[in-house]
Amino acid sequence: MRLSRILATTALIAAAPSAALATNGYFSHGYGTKNAGMAGAGTALSQDSIAAATNPAGMAFVGSRVDGGLEVFSPRRRYGMEGGAPNIPGKTFYLAPGTVQSENDAFLIPHFGYNRALGNGHSLGLSVFANGGMNTEYSGENGGTFGAGKTGVNLEQLFIAPTWSWEFSDGQALGISPLIAYQRFEAEGLGSFAGFSSNPNALTNNGTDEAWGYGLQIGWQGELTDTLRAGLSWRTILEMEELNQYEGLFAEQGGFDIPQMFNAGIAWSGLENHWLLLDVQHIRYSEINSIGNPMMPNLMQAGLGDDQGAGFGWDDMTIVKLGWQWQQSNEQTWRAGVSYGEQPIPDEEVLFNILAPGVQEWHFTGGFTHRFSEALEVSGMAFYSPRKTVRGENPMGPGQHIELSMSQVGASFSVGYQF
Repeated sequence: MRLSRILATTALIAAAPSAALATNGYFSHGYGTKNAGMAGAGTALSQDSIAAATNPAGMAFVGSRVDGGLEVFSPRRRYGMEGGAPNIPGKTFYLAPGTVQSENDAFLIPHFGYNRALGNGHSLGLSVFANGGMNTEYSGENGGTFGAGKTGVNLEQLFIAPTWSWEFSDGQALGISPLIAYQRFEAEGLGSFAGFSSNPNALTNNGTDEAWGYGLQIGWQGELTDTLRAGLSWRTILEMEELNQYEGLFAEQGGFDIPQMFNAGIAWSGLENHWLLLDVQHIRYSEINSIGNPMMPNLMQAGLGDDQGAGFGWDDMTIVKLGWQWQQSNEQTWRAGVSYGEQPIPDEEVLFNILAPGVQEWHFTGGFTHRFSEALEVSGMAFYSPRKTVRGENPMGPGQHIELSMSQVGASFSVGYQF
């Protein structure tokens, strides 16, 4: 495949709407159909050219191939209010009682990968993948969620990972991906917070803003014994341009960097035709002020948009992932997985997180690959994340309780071609 075709395909994917996820915080439970079919386990076992999203070293073992796919993702988000009282201007901020469901609940998410083995253990590749998660759309009925009409946010993120990998000895590889990130964001219905903002004109209802950024991901993957593999990867903080149209909302004058991430995993093939995988992933949300700063007391001590302005109060998140793969025949492979990570939103942070209820903890997945020839294969995956609820008191309305709730289903399909 010529370089021009690769770049053209990448541009088409980049132009497609990279819809928001909200699975492990706002990162996907897995990247690529095969990886996602095992609940995201795969740091130690890479099988397609989306592998750099998890561990760039794994690209050394997938050979020359191209992969492309699409996921249909459906999150069901809602919030509920109990209790309340008349507002005292400048002192309390009670919300209207009742239950409200987010109106948008179906998204399409593309992924694409290319890898070429160059000889002498070297490979060059490109992985393109997406995530998000802070996506809600609540109606403007009865004044809207915060009394300022239709309310919600939308965050979309795209990652482009050119990757060099090197199998420096038999079964041992290193990989490095200079990451290019693109994100766009929009918020509406937050006008009631104007008195708390350092720049009320850059707080809400300013349309879609966008930002580019960069970072780095490195990894190792290798054989420990004939039946045991292991892998490690680390992604730096991705330094993003400020979202200037929302510098009166996000801490650090519109800063919204992407947090660093660690992955570690093992894969065991001691049972004939089976793989068992265990991964641990750690995401450092608390290091990003706009995500990790608590709402209180920051809202009363600094303006929204200031360095110590209020954020979403998210904690760091550690996720354990178990995956299983069965090679039933040369043509047919089956997969399943389960993952768990304690959701990142503390009970006392429920007010702001009406906008971003990333409360999911469990994911149950299944998938398959069917090979039509030595070159051509198709893969499928489906997942279910059961409803999770977080309940806490409105920090600006004593006695009022807010309940955040979400469940998810999704499925993806991809085509792989080896050359």
